[in-house]
Amino acid sequence: YDGHCDLHVGITNSKGVVYNYDQEGVHRAGSGWEQCISIPLVQPDMSELLQQWDDLLEEFSLEEAWLPHRYEEQQHNCYTFALAFVNRVRRGRGREALSKARFTERFLIPHTREASRYLTLHQELARSDFYIVPLPEQEQ
Repeated sequence: YDGHCDLHVGITNSKGVVYNYDQEGVHRAGSGWEQCISIPLVQPDMSELLQQWDDLLEEFSLEEAWLPHRYEEQQHNCYTFALAFVNRVRRGRGREALSKARFTERFLIPHTREASRYLTLHQELARSDFYIVPLPEQEQ
């Protein structure tokens, strides 16, 4: 990623299938997201939510709001899909909905900053002809 194009956003179920929305509607992808940034949204102590997550996500993805003809690049897109699902879950738990700005600030920016630092370091090392050797198991 070079920072000059939009990112695509999705939500995974418990089996790692990524639900994502674009101009063709909702997709369920078991592969193709190997180089994504994964942002945990559910805390480990929320086991009851984890048990319902897949059903909630599947039901949500089938709603009329996510039909292909509703897609609009700037206002009703993959980010809208992800944020709407997060807010549906939050409301179901008695919590207030997050705005796009708050969701971005709280969940996305910290993880994208970290990934950006890693990618910058990786690119610099690759440009400088460094070779990174993994430590043997007993030294880690």
